[in-house]
Amino acid sequence: MKVCIIGAGPSGIAQLRAFESAERNGENIPEIVCYEKQEDWGGLWNYTWRTGTDEFGEPVHASMYRYLWSNGPKECLEFADYTFEEHFGKPIASYPPRAVMLDYIQGRLKKSNFRDKIKFRTPVREVIYNTDKDNFSVTAHNLIDDSKTTEEFDYVVCASGHFSTPNVPNFKGLEKFGGRVMHAHDFRDALEFKDKDILIVGTSYSAEDISSQCWKYGCKSVTISYRTNPTGFHWPDNFSQVPLIDHIEEGNKVTFIDGTTKIVDAIVLCTGYLHHFPFLPDELKLKTNNCLWPLGIYKGIFWVDNPKMMYLGMQDQFYTFNMFDAQAWYARDFIQGKISLPNKEEMLKSNQQWKDREEKLETDEDMIWFQGDYTKELIEATDYPTFDIEGVNKTFMEWEHDKHNDIMGYRNKSYKSLMTGNVAPKHHTAWSEALDDSAETYLKN
Repeated sequence: MKVCIIGAGPSGIAQLRAFESAERNGENIPEIVCYEKQEDWGGLWNYTWRTGTDEFGEPVHASMYRYLWSNGPKECLEFADYTFEEHFGKPIASYPPRAVMLDYIQGRLKKSNFRDKIKFRTPVREVIYNTDKDNFSVTAHNLIDDSKTTEEFDYVVCASGHFSTPNVPNFKGLEKFGGRVMHAHDFRDALEFKDKDILIVGTSYSAEDISSQCWKYGCKSVTISYRTNPTGFHWPDNFSQVPLIDHIEEGNKVTFIDGTTKIVDAIVLCTGYLHHFPFLPDELKLKTNNCLWPLGIYKGIFWVDNPKMMYLGMQDQFYTFNMFDAQAWYARDFIQGKISLPNKEEMLKSNQQWKDREEKLETDEDMIWFQGDYTKELIEATDYPTFDIEGVNKTFMEWEHDKHNDIMGYRNKSYKSLMTGNVAPKHHTAWSEALDDSAETYLKN
């Protein structure tokens, strides 16, 4: 039996870890091949200065930028089977920067031989389901030697993520704008905007974070343009919030739908990402917007029309790493024959029940409990270590409260690990003053 994993980011690593755990417990596991288009594992947590296309002419996968710190408490994403304290040998503060997070993600498998199962710089080009053989033909492209190979697999796990293909709207007159225009996908360094007036379009997590980063590193002013409602945060005095762009005139003048205007030096489109799977045929392809419950995949994992095709991490996310683990363990146990799936009719019925529940959600708190319930349901069916999901939900609530109290200071807060029970120490430097985001500096206390 052979299993193909597409992507070696947090979800793909979770799937590798699930099989590694089974093997350590004495189970026979399938042959595994993981294809990764980047040169290292870690997915979106890898940083590159490149934008547009890479050295091979491939679209740059990474949306990561310098100076990024976790925008949620690490206590809400901690692996149940591998804590931050175990990895770093000591408790660390609640909001690590990118390099620290990447080291943690990679840590679980560094001591195993499972990295050898990953073919780096090898994007998947095509997946075909072979009806006669009940398996898949996967064609991958080795970018280093420019060769293509096709292998057959019994199962395919798509863990390629959905934060690499930007959703780029158009605004009347944008082609006339005289300054810098970019999507968040191409944002790399807040210092580019030091002493500049910038316009952020959107109110998502990336909008919050890029706004904060630019403020921290000395931009002159930030204007946030919202589609429906302002963010609700108490921003510094050099911030303003305005409705959506109406049009842009010659030069750098932007007019908003309420008639107000602003002259800015740069526009950053924080307008989200698209689910994009060019390597999949329509009969296997998930087509969805960013939501908590995508229809078409049972348990948020299994392609209903062919459950041997699986997806990980395709939901809009409050929960992240430990939810990916829950999905990966569940998918593994299906592949291992330890979990049976119902018929298609029952899968569709179950999906609709979850979707109906999602559509009634009104607040972030509702959404967090929804995703907590989903994660708990998956964990209860496998041997993934049980953890305090209610406690995680409550920590998320604290986080939301802290953000609304102090959007520029919430990263200075500390929370209790739901795995070890220890409260995180205060970081040695307030976030607004911590200009060095290296792992060495962060971990020196």
